[in-house]
Amino acid sequence: MARNGRTLRLATWLVCFVAVGVASCERDSRPAAGEAVVLVHGLGRTERSMAVLAQRLRWAGYDVTAFGYDSRLDPVARQAEALEEMVARCCAEARRVHFVGHSLGGIVIRSYLAAQPPDSLGRVVLLVPPSRGSELADWIRGIPVASEALGPAGRALGTGESDMPARLPPPAYEMGIVAGDRSVNPLGSAFIEGPDDGMVALARTRVEGAPMVVLPRSHAFIMNSRHAARAVVQFLRTGAFEAQGAPAPPSDVPGGADGRGGAPGAPAPPSDVP
Repeated sequence: MARNGRTLRLATWLVCFVAVGVASCERDSRPAAGEAVVLVHGLGRTERSMAVLAQRLRWAGYDVTAFGYDSRLDPVARQAEALEEMVARCCAEARRVHFVGHSLGGIVIRSYLAAQPPDSLGRVVLLVPPSRGSELADWIRGIPVASEALGPAGRALGTGESDMPARLPPPAYEMGIVAGDRSVNPLGSAFIEGPDDGMVALARTRVEGAPMVVLPRSHAFIMNSRHAARAVVQFLRTGAFEAQGAPAPPSDVPGGADGRGGAPGAPAPPSDVP
């Protein structure tokens, strides 16, 4: 009988793993009743890229909506307007509305909230945001064909004072950052100084005063990480990343000499995927 029970549990976990790929099968016992989360994907992606994170947030009790937009067609200002329109449609009845953005999605969220934040605004989590721009964007802009492929929003993600990241005001709301320091893009990393996630330097993800946690994940796939999902849920609930490390200190590279956030001596999550 005990053997049959173990077999059934194993089969249940296997079905769950196959059904949602890398998604965790653990459900949170503390539902977030009446709270909505709006997910905003990154450059060159679609709302489907946030599907695993969306499922994990639903298991945590949130009403989740993924904002889909053509990241290469419009400038950030227009994308922010479209996000505002969608939030008015999807989340008017929500008690609190949280936002989670990946890469460019974080810049779109900050642009929207700088202009017209909803009255029910909750907390914001940015995954690997180019908060201070990206040297890779600077380099790509110098190549005509590649620059066209970036679109107006991608071309605005450089490190200059006139680029969009530098023009965003400091957040007047609770915001946390989940950064990565593992690269699967050696070509991109060659143009970036210091620790990076393959697209953005770790130092350039930081926003002054915003709590930050650094995970051993890459830019392209961090949204699928169960550790990132735990960090997102934790910050949406508490406004901090206590279990995974202390807020990043105010320095050019968050964390210690190795450029990683978290409390001194705290073990990093394993670098397995997801």
